[in-house]
Formats: sequence, structure tokens, C-alpha cells
Amino acid sequence: MAKLYFYYATMNAGKSTNLLQADFNYRERGMRTMLFTAAIDDRFAAGTITSRIGLSAPATAFDVDTDILGCVAQAHAVNPLACILVDEAQFLNEAQVTQLAAICDRLDVPVLAYGLRTDFQGRLFGGAARLLALADEMIEMKSVCHCGRKATMNLRVDAGGAPVAEGAQTEIGGNDRYVALCRRHFADALG
Repeated sequence: MAKLYFYYATMNAGKSTNLLQADFNYRERGMRTMLFTAAIDDRFAAGTITSRIGLSAPATAFDVDTDILGCVAQAHAVNPLACILVDEAQFLNEAQVTQLAAICDRLDVPVLAYGLRTDFQGRLFGGAARLLALADEMIEMKSVCHCGRKATMNLRVDAGGAPVAEGAQTEIGGNDRYVALCRRHFADALG
């Protein structure tokens, strides 16, 4: 039976790189995959999963109205899929995460979802919360704080590098806007 996997980590932990490597492994063996990424993530080309080390692949962009199960079922009926890979999974809504579970349960296709667990205030993203509830397996990808401890938090910073404690949950950015920190240094930064 296919499983739903949730790979989670802080910013800059290599989630997209890991996803692209998994996709490559399937394709190298002649297996068909389908990739999804959040339409809201406009840091690189739209409908493209791009890693910080320069790897990229085209993907279906999803927003709150995307019927992921419908897209996958239609593609799978034409030519069987071996795996579904989802980047920026924190931006999925609860219904879409439920659809990912249905892809595993009804279509018997494994789903690998990659995303952040928490936002810059240490609160769960909606998609991450639902994935933590439904995933068959949860895999924490490790990143490191400047002190050497495991980074578990995403600190948002302004253009001058000062910590930001308030604002919208979603603000797209990379190294210019977020710093991965351990819980202690995250709390210290926010004072």
C-alpha cells in the first residue's frame, strides 16, 4: 500500500534539493512522476521547483482551488504514475492534504510532500498541521543554527537583518528574509 510521507525542516535545509533528487531517481528508472509546487512561491520561475544549488524541474502550480486528486487521477488514468512529489507543502489547505492521502489510499501511488512545519512566529502552517495528522511517515530534515545546534525555527528578518515578530503568516523569501535558528536563539532574537 502506498504511503504519504511528510519531509519537514526549516528554511534552507535542502527540501527542494531532496525532492528533485527523488524525482530524478524515479525518472532514471523509467518511472513517471508528477510534481506540484505552490503558485504563491514566485522566487523563481512560476510552475518550477528550484533548489538553492541550481537544480530545477517543471511542476504543476497549485493554489487554494486546485483539485490535486483530480489532476493526479486524470494523469494516472492515461499513463500510470509511480510517485507524486509536492514542494512547499505548508501552503496546501486541509482538503488538499486529505486529497494527498486519497491518492495513496485509492490510487495506490506514494506521495512525498516537502515543506516547512512552522512559520516565523513558531506556529504550524495549516498544510503542515494536516500533514502531521495524516502522514504515514514524518521525516525531519536537519539544518544547523549558527551555534551548531539543530535549527528548528524560521526567523523572519527585515532588509537590514533585524528580527520581525509580526506580520502576515506568508511572506515569500529566501536567505534574504529568513534565518534558520535553534529554539533558544530564535527566542533570544525576538526578545
